[in-house]
Amino acid sequence: MLTPALRNCRFLKAARCEPTDTTPIWIMRQAGRYLPEYMAVRSKVTFIELCKTPELAAEVTLTAQRVLGVDAAILFADLLPMLEPMGIDLEYLKGEGPVIHNPIRAASEIGRIRELEDLDSLSFVFEAVRQIRRDLPPNIPLLGFAGAPFTLASYAIEGGGSKNYVATKSMMYCDEGAWRTLMERLARSLIRYLNAQIDAGCQAVQLFDSWAGCLSPDDYRDRVLPYTKQVIEGIRPGIPVINFLTGNPALLPLLRQAGGQVFGLDWRVNLADGWKTIGYDVGVQGNLDPVSLMADLPTLRQRAKSVLDAAAGRAGHIFNLGHGVFPEVPAENVKALVEMVHEMGTKP
Repeated sequence: MLTPALRNCRFLKAARCEPTDTTPIWIMRQAGRYLPEYMAVRSKVTFIELCKTPELAAEVTLTAQRVLGVDAAILFADLLPMLEPMGIDLEYLKGEGPVIHNPIRAASEIGRIRELEDLDSLSFVFEAVRQIRRDLPPNIPLLGFAGAPFTLASYAIEGGGSKNYVATKSMMYCDEGAWRTLMERLARSLIRYLNAQIDAGCQAVQLFDSWAGCLSPDDYRDRVLPYTKQVIEGIRPGIPVINFLTGNPALLPLLRQAGGQVFGLDWRVNLADGWKTIGYDVGVQGNLDPVSLMADLPTLRQRAKSVLDAAAGRAGHIFNLGHGVFPEVPAENVKALVEMVHEMGTKP
């Protein structure tokens, strides 16, 4: 149930393109290695143990929101654990990140990817959501999230990170039937997973298509957009969806077609140009270059002001980075950025 305090909070008002007293801000990778309070918890457990222990995931989520003073909390989780009950053998290796030991390398292997129907194996995610929502300030929304179908498919096919996505694109180009089957299973699974996050207590969700920037407009339109659109259309009515794709501003018109109430922009596009391309009837999120947080405070202030100036005070802007905050960033700079945005983003 959306309480009056949540309905009238800065973030959700901006997501509805309603005026706010100042520009709302949250930070991608909000609970991360740049934050001493996060590292105090992370030093005692592995990354995946932190993700799968609801009390600890709740603690780092709540602490990041409180310490930074941001206008939304985002669930501490990872994109990939939802693939485990679908048949993916996932491991997080120190210094290497996620590794999939049984990647899908042939169309004949699609059959072993099971659609996510029983969500019990992901109960740690939903329990973390319930604990966070219980302890968050009443006017601070909680964001859930998931990887978009293309990004999840790429992980499952490549087995990890990739520079050129040869295996993914080869399947996409050479076996349309296998590609369609995989993407449909992922899309239906994502609808269930995201709606379960909402049922547990999230007020909005973000769909991360972190790897779709490698695609041409034609490939995105024909082989990816329909499945992203399917996911977004399957989300509970009234819940804002942030559709975020990084790495290719040429895809912005198609991103709008895929759907969402707010569209995440990375730093590769001027925010004013990006918003004009997408349309002023929806919100935008972004789009400070994360490296700006390494600068001295006067430079950081100037760069934050440039983003705010590009938004031109228009209702519907949610300030964020163009991608996640880096581990090397001084935590004090992130706190200062939040204060700067709230000060400079004040509406007359």
